Amino acid sequence: MKVSKFVTGVAVLAFSTLILGACGSDDSSTSSSSSSATTESSTTASSATTESSATIVAGAALEDGTYNLEEQNYSNGYRTVFSITVVDGKITESNYDNVNEAGESKADDTEYNEQMKEAAGSDPSEFIPALNESLVATQSASDVEVVTGATHSSESFQNYAQQLIQAAQAGNTETIEINNGAELTDGTYELEELNYYNGYRTVFSITVAGGVVTESNYDNINEAGESKANDEDYNTQMKEISGTDPSEFIPALNEALVAAMAEEDGTAADVDVVTGATHSTHSFIMYAEQLINAAEKGDTTKIEIDNIVTE
Repeated sequence: MKVSKFVTGVAVLAFSTLILGACGSDDSSTSSSSSSATTESSTTASSATTESSATIVAGAALEDGTYNLEEQNYSNGYRTVFSITVVDGKITESNYDNVNEAGESKADDTEYNEQMKEAAGSDPSEFIPALNESLVATQSASDVEVVTGATHSSESFQNYAQQLIQAAQAGNTETIEINNGAELTDGTYELEELNYYNGYRTVFSITVAGGVVTESNYDNINEAGESKANDEDYNTQMKEISGTDPSEFIPALNEALVAAMAEEDGTAADVDVVTGATHSTHSFIMYAEQLINAAEKGDTTKIEIDNIVTE
């Protein structure tokens, strides 16, 4: 089974005790005692500037260097090659591309671009540079905007950008090799965020049996190990604002991943966005893809995300 993808952004607008965001997206914020619900909109260049100037309170800084990732296998004649350059702790260059066996970019495939543009409204000559520019502007994989008409490519970019950022935090310049399209190796694959954001962090595992994802266990937990799905005050407020809450969308996302991966050539990117929980859905997809990449390699080492938290 094949994978790739993730994205979204965080632009938070504060309004007295409740914080509401544009576009009917979801939250990811609670106060430590009363759990104020929030919603999230797609990031913009102006919000990226605000984010980059915020104080980092958790999460390792990026070490200077060039970090590389590449897919090992071609899909429809192309594979992803991707590198970022970090200078003074900032991403100064993002070089994401899809290349054929001759090393030619999909952005230069005129016939493909014309067909995709007509069908989807966008094409590689547009979305490839847009995604690269967005990562440099936002300095965050999760804040890269999904390009309309190129959702899967945007989510794939997000996943790979996050893995490169993790490498940069560790100062590991070894090329990350993605065995895309490989059969999944049976086992349990785990991922966890190390740092709490507004009292919660993500823990996530998948179980593969018979080459198929049979279980998905994604959750957001507090320091006591309690799920956000059980935070009644938070759920009540978010439900009123967004029309959904963690007690609904967390199990829905887990079920959707198992169903998507059961399909022939199914991917995590086939999980539908939960209305009212856009940011949480994209985060789920990004981390799910990383777990699938681990299963493609048969690497059961726990993935630790030293997620950057700002205030």
